[in-house]
Amino acid sequence: MTHSAQATPPLVALFVSDLHLDAALPRTTARFLRLLDETAPAAQALYLLGDIFEYWAGDDDITNDFNRRIVAALRTLGRRGVDLFWIAGNRDFLVGAQFAQQAGLQLLDDPTSLTLAGQRIVLTHGDMLCTDDHAYQAFRAQVREPGWQQQFLSQPLSERKRVIETMRQQSRDAQRVKAPEIMDVNESAVQRLFEQSGAGLMIHGHTHRPGVHRYQGGLVRHVLPDWDLDHGAARGGWLQLDEAGVVTAVSALDG
Repeated sequence: MTHSAQATPPLVALFVSDLHLDAALPRTTARFLRLLDETAPAAQALYLLGDIFEYWAGDDDITNDFNRRIVAALRTLGRRGVDLFWIAGNRDFLVGAQFAQQAGLQLLDDPTSLTLAGQRIVLTHGDMLCTDDHAYQAFRAQVREPGWQQQFLSQPLSERKRVIETMRQQSRDAQRVKAPEIMDVNESAVQRLFEQSGAGLMIHGHTHRPGVHRYQGGLVRHVLPDWDLDHGAARGGWLQLDEAGVVTAVSALDG
């Protein structure tokens, strides 16, 4: 079978983050499930870059009906031949080996550097780059510590969910009084990550400020959008990388 010169190159990978999936967001959830069913099978790989869930209290919460539905959809996509990868976000950093096994995906370190379509790429959730928010960075360091996680996960699931809800409220309260620029990436941290990874392309989420940022030397940073199709102005989307090395932003509102 021949293809015209205008044929779209095959997709190497899709990148998505900050869905904040929750049973209270049925339209957002439905659109993500449609992405998994209709678009993602055309790609070689799907990279989930954090905050896929609004929160994750531990892998023993997989039996929750909503969580089980998402896990099943991911597992189905993997069985269709798509490789699935996961970088934890600030909401779902407690995802572990049991979740990975049942969803059929591979957990990646944050950050992770790799070569796709001939490009050196560094992937991160993005919160590690927000170094001006000292209070958040201290919290991040604490909850990523294995000892803290082991102690937290030893508590009953109901107690963990209560603590998480308190943390979420405290985060909302703190964000209301923080200067917006503090919650964005620090450009020096961005440059350090480019230098340490040797990448020319960076993809991350977390900040909810989608866009493309270009730097000297041809370096490019893509910021993924957050998703919400249930409240106010609908938003959401993903990035796709084709075999020609072209990165394209796709809106979840299209189609």
